[in-house]
Amino acid sequence: MLRAAYGQLIFQLFGADERRMEKAKRAILEISRGWDRAQVEELVREAVVEVIDPFVYQEALDLMAEHRSEGRKIFIVSSAPEEVVYPIARHFSADGVVATRAEIVDGLYTGKLAFYCFGQAKADAMRSFAKKLRIDLSGSYAYSDSATDLPMLEVVGHPAAVNPSRELRREAESREWQILDFKRPVRLIQRPPVKPTPLAVVAGGIAAAGVAFWLLARSRRRSA
Repeated sequence: MLRAAYGQLIFQLFGADERRMEKAKRAILEISRGWDRAQVEELVREAVVEVIDPFVYQEALDLMAEHRSEGRKIFIVSSAPEEVVYPIARHFSADGVVATRAEIVDGLYTGKLAFYCFGQAKADAMRSFAKKLRIDLSGSYAYSDSATDLPMLEVVGHPAAVNPSRELRREAESREWQILDFKRPVRLIQRPPVKPTPLAVVAGGIAAAGVAFWLLARSRRRSA
């Protein structure tokens, strides 16, 4: 049931409104209450890797490769639970993750949230993360498709709207932000994991890539 619930959350990450996301979040918190963290992480890993057959845009992969070639680091910033984000981040050898965290006491989930990485809270978390790692956000890049990520996009020097919602596209046009349209989805599972490579950090040019799950174009159940 827990794996199915997380699988449903992954589906709802694509095109879901805030009300549906809130409902899914509450359901997962209730189901996972009392579970051991290691058990949940393993179940979610199975849901992401074995049950869900997600797609990733080839343009996103090319963009990450371009940033790496320039010596920049890649971070995934998402309102999804970190248990969902980490398997994706590991697959792409991302340098870090900022995501929603469930409250855990003595290794068990309490059914409450410790941090909800959404809206202004997501931007504040990015600032704290950048300060800790001495990242210059004015020289960083962020990408999103949702207007709820406007606070996140506003904290970096190079914001970009990717396949944006109508509201975000309007904002991006008025602010003269870069607008990217990705159209070439490829299956994530069929692609080998990205191997980590040594990265030379360029002062003022570290990319805090706030993909907020736009990397995943859509997902569907794998056929039996």
